[in-house]
Amino acid sequence: MNGHMADGAPVRGRKVLLTGRPGVGKTTVLVRLAALLGREAAGFYTAEVREADRRVGFEIVTLGGERAVLADAGSVSRYRVGKYGVEVDNLALAVGELERALGSGENTCLLIDEIGKMELFSPAFREIVRRCFAAPNPVVATIMAKPHPFCDALKNRPGVRLVTVTPANRDRLPRELLAFLKGSAAF
Repeated sequence: MNGHMADGAPVRGRKVLLTGRPGVGKTTVLVRLAALLGREAAGFYTAEVREADRRVGFEIVTLGGERAVLADAGSVSRYRVGKYGVEVDNLALAVGELERALGSGENTCLLIDEIGKMELFSPAFREIVRRCFAAPNPVVATIMAKPHPFCDALKNRPGVRLVTVTPANRDRLPRELLAFLKGSAAF
């Protein structure tokens, strides 16, 4: 037996962090992986909000189909990243999705996009990320490349594979990650 379940479900305990420069395609890799996993995945991704070809914010999109504003250029929030005010309370949507998956007792693959400056304003988000990485569930998350104490601790956690997304590998990564999660390929 090579460590994966007979039904081809994701192997328990596998943890992968996707890093790379902004705009390289980390979120796209995660969204494509979610499509390949289907009901075997839970979590969220962040999407740009655009108006007239200008980015004006970001929204949280759960794999269950719920949406909420994460950051907006017009926000008066005291939590700021660049020109964006971060709506920290709306991260409860992402936290809830991950809590439900952890509480289900199933071996659901947890997808987190992203562990970055905006999301780290939320103590509840930091706590659910800690719980996800301590759980037996497989996890694939995007994470900022720049140093940050919380992120550095995750990157240096035993058993975590850190993968840099590049233009050269981003198109093949979803299928390679799927094969790794299912136990049929090494990474």
